[in-house]
Amino acid sequence: MSSAPVIFWFRRDLRLTDHPALAAAAAEGPVVGLFINDEALRRPSGAARLAFLSHTLSALDADMDGRLVVRSGKPGDVLEALLAEVGATTVYATDDFGPYGRSRDTRVGERLAASGYTVHFLDSPYVVRPDSIVTGGGTPYKVFTPFFRAWKAHGWPSAGGRVDVEWVDGVPSEGVPVGPETDAVLPEAGESAAWERAEWFLREAVLDYTTARDDPGVDGTSRLSPHLKYGVIHPRQLLDRLGDEPGEEVFRSELCWRDFYAEVLFQRPDSARNAFVARMAGMEVDEGPLADERFAAWASGQTGYPIVDAGMRQLAAEGWMHNRVRMIVGSFLVKDLHLDWTRGARYFMDQLIDGDLASNNHGWQWVAGTGTDASPYFRVFNPTSQSKKFDPTGRYLRKWIPEIAHLSDKEIHQPETCKAGAPAGYPAPIVDHATERAESLARLERLKTANQANQA
Repeated sequence: MSSAPVIFWFRRDLRLTDHPALAAAAAEGPVVGLFINDEALRRPSGAARLAFLSHTLSALDADMDGRLVVRSGKPGDVLEALLAEVGATTVYATDDFGPYGRSRDTRVGERLAASGYTVHFLDSPYVVRPDSIVTGGGTPYKVFTPFFRAWKAHGWPSAGGRVDVEWVDGVPSEGVPVGPETDAVLPEAGESAAWERAEWFLREAVLDYTTARDDPGVDGTSRLSPHLKYGVIHPRQLLDRLGDEPGEEVFRSELCWRDFYAEVLFQRPDSARNAFVARMAGMEVDEGPLADERFAAWASGQTGYPIVDAGMRQLAAEGWMHNRVRMIVGSFLVKDLHLDWTRGARYFMDQLIDGDLASNNHGWQWVAGTGTDASPYFRVFNPTSQSKKFDPTGRYLRKWIPEIAHLSDKEIHQPETCKAGAPAGYPAPIVDHATERAESLARLERLKTANQANQA
């Protein structure tokens, strides 16, 4: 071990356990643990996510006995200045595969190399690094199921233990950035809190995950996505704990979806904003004052469709939404209100504490029928049928929509059908689902016709 300090640059890996990149840094010398307050990443983040990040960094700082160094600015500027300040020549970091992270790391690596410094990007926030799994023909997978099979066959190393680090004392720090005020009730942050939740899920809920994960009225999902977002827990740590029961296999597949969407974004960075399937790019969408009015009703949980409104109110209250409900509210925005999926994706990224570009935007493309492995556009979720099927007793609806909590199990899914009409304070449906479903299918046919004409 050298006596010269080494800089470890924390990004989406805010933990001290099972951390190969940090372990490599610690093996070389005493470590300056650095987090860069990067405005390019803060700008698209909403208040709830920034607040949760602040809490997560505070927990990491406490785990490091107050020796996390925080600096604000452009990463290249911050790193070059800190290297000179502490007399270090080497930087370690976990590799990043998102569009911004890749370009940032390329610029930083080239700049520091030109100044005589060494940068090592190791490991990954994912189980399997993007660009590691290809088809027999050597091309990236575009469909999840064969990717899942190849992913399992590829395998991954077992999780490691806590890294023994000699932290450098006395390096000036701005302190953890204070998160903005938010009305959202956030989960407890940090590695200990993440593992408390993970242990509960793996002990009490994973065996029922196959069915319970679709019921928004019960605590049947892991709710680890915010911790996975910031690498407070690594997915391979969870995989090490899974057996072969059906619920465990379904949860394993959910962790694989995270890798799959990271792979898709890595191969097609343009798919963060544009339709993955080019022929779907021309789908008609509504714009103008009425579209804006309907979007506002959707965002505020005032559509008159209880399952949609409950989901949007949960999002505002917790910075998180049940995954089944995410699909329902997404389908409603795209196929009942005929708005562009990117508008919903942007709103989710602003609101979600687990907002991850790859998973969020490709999840929206799945719903919109524009993405890889997508739900066909003609599959239009009926919000009322979905509500009755997955929240039959209305437990979820009653929690988030007190205006209709007194209704019977039958009435609560369609308050407007009550003899006296929708209860006071709750709106009637802003659109008729059957009418808008027919309109969506008509738009699909017009798009097919236009595509055929363009090919002729």
